[in-house]
Amino acid sequence: MARGAQTLARVAVVVRAGAAPMWWLGLLAAAAGAWPEGLTGRRIGLLTGAALFLATATVVALARRGRYARLAAQATRAARADFLQDRAVTLRVWRRAHRWWLAAAFLAALGSSFALPGAGGLWLAGAGAGLWLKAVWLGRRERTEDRLLWVRTDWLAKGPAGKPVKAYRSTGIAAGDAAPGGARRRR
Repeated sequence: MARGAQTLARVAVVVRAGAAPMWWLGLLAAAAGAWPEGLTGRRIGLLTGAALFLATATVVALARRGRYARLAAQATRAARADFLQDRAVTLRVWRRAHRWWLAAAFLAALGSSFALPGAGGLWLAGAGAGLWLKAVWLGRRERTEDRLLWVRTDWLAKGPAGKPVKAYRSTGIAAGDAAPGGARRRR
């Protein structure tokens, strides 16, 4: 069965793309937001933020795992003609497409500090930590199965496990420039 060439992005890289900006913007918002006393006071704000951090990281890390697992189990071998997108390109495309959302989330986290100091920033950092944990989980799965998971870039509008994604493609563990889990490959 012949199929046309597709551009493929690593699933773990797409998941991981939002982790660093959310983590750093969240920490920056939490640090800046811890200065004002707020309506509740710093102590309550930061304790609430710590609880939000843990809850958000857990929810984000566990969200849609079943869909990821089903798509991974049904992954078909990538064709020779398929183009494997570089890690840097995938990160740049995702971050450029979501830059306004990230800016709005940062401003909302910063603004929430007037009510609960630091809580919004820790919530945003928790979302970044959850994405990182999900990428680590995907990396373990890739190492165990000895294959990397890829998704067509034209299906990524709603994320790597969104409704438009019908199947993943797979390659050997040495393909592409990203290690299992989406991190930079060490040389």
